[in-house]
Amino acid sequence: MEENKKKGRRPAFNGDGILLVDKPAEWTSFDVVNFVRARFNIPKAGHCGTLDPAATGLLVLVIGKFTRFSQKLSGDDKTYEATLLLGTETDSQDMDGEVTATNDWTGLTEEAVRQAIMGFTGDILQIPPMVSAVKVDGKRLYELARKGQEVSREARPIRIDGIDITRMELPQVDFTVKCSKGTYIRTLCADIGAKLGCGGTLFGLRRTRSGMFNLADAVTVDTLKTWENPEFAAHLNVLLSKQIAAFGG
Repeated sequence: MEENKKKGRRPAFNGDGILLVDKPAEWTSFDVVNFVRARFNIPKAGHCGTLDPAATGLLVLVIGKFTRFSQKLSGDDKTYEATLLLGTETDSQDMDGEVTATNDWTGLTEEAVRQAIMGFTGDILQIPPMVSAVKVDGKRLYELARKGQEVSREARPIRIDGIDITRMELPQVDFTVKCSKGTYIRTLCADIGAKLGCGGTLFGLRRTRSGMFNLADAVTVDTLKTWENPEFAAHLNVLLSKQIAAFGG
């Protein structure tokens, strides 16, 4: 996911701000940060809230002095558009993993599915998936998962403020979910499937909001590839006043 190197090097971009990017599928969050840093020769940049490679949507990048807001922004509530696939289970709880079971879902009614989904709103406990950055005994779970290890994980409190079902064509269900930091939508899908007795997995995921920031204000990687430093700086300035008002400069 690296930009083709060109002769010479752009002057360092020493501006500050928050960049909203519509992350494409198959790029990691770090791929996006590394691309932006290399493209515009930015000394200091980071992201707030990792998206899995298969997921798309809003990725909040902090540039320059705004990196000091990284922890605060990572803790913001999020909104996602997701697709649940019922009757399929995988070892990663999404379609990137190996299928571990396929089960009959044909006896389900739309009303039963709706009731099961809505039962996961409010303050609930969720066990983080093995494919996650949560640490157990100093090691990240995904590192253990890569070695084929599975360890016991404690359930963690999360909050789901609302779920809006937008399409139901079984075995698939599209929904929008508003949730707190630390909510794993893949685990939500797996838990819904378990409650229905047929299993479930995350089929698709797109983040549309993070705190005060919305996907509508994000730029694509393809657009960033067409910009030089002046266009990049001008774009950051569009939302700068809003950012200063929110974070006190």
